[in-house]
Amino acid sequence: MERATFSGRKPEPCRNMEKIDTYDRILLETLQRQGRASNVELSERVGLSAPQCYRRVRRLETEGIIRSYAAQLNPASIGLDAIAYVSVTVDRSQSGQIKEFEETLRNFPEVLECYSVSGEGDYFLKAACPDLKKLSVFLNEDLTAVKGVAGIKSTLCMHEVKTSSPLPIGEHA
Repeated sequence: MERATFSGRKPEPCRNMEKIDTYDRILLETLQRQGRASNVELSERVGLSAPQCYRRVRRLETEGIIRSYAAQLNPASIGLDAIAYVSVTVDRSQSGQIKEFEETLRNFPEVLECYSVSGEGDYFLKAACPDLKKLSVFLNEDLTAVKGVAGIKSTLCMHEVKTSSPLPIGEHA
């Protein structure tokens, strides 16, 4: 299931930076850590009225700065004990099929994150499966069968050291 998004579009880099003031920074920092904070709680934190906070948060959502809200689950607690990071190399002769390739990756429930990257591989994925056997099937049968995949290299996650989704919001924002 996909997370709800507000604007349906990606913000352009740096486009919104001049629109983010100190109040917005505090709102963004708070909402990243407490996504369920009420407008009253936000107003107490920011020092504005609840309606002002509401309008600011809605603007941040509409502009695509806040793209969604989601609960972060512990993978092991829901039976996902095998986490892997996977570098995928794409067959250059399939470069005209990149949109279809990316759509296929988006449709795998095992793929939690996917990035187009520079360096040794072309894409970097984070995948989660219930166990090593199912991870092996996903990597060796499902992923390698995707049209355009020339090769994969996987790295297993032994244990989580730090998971942090809040982005640092300093003076650069």
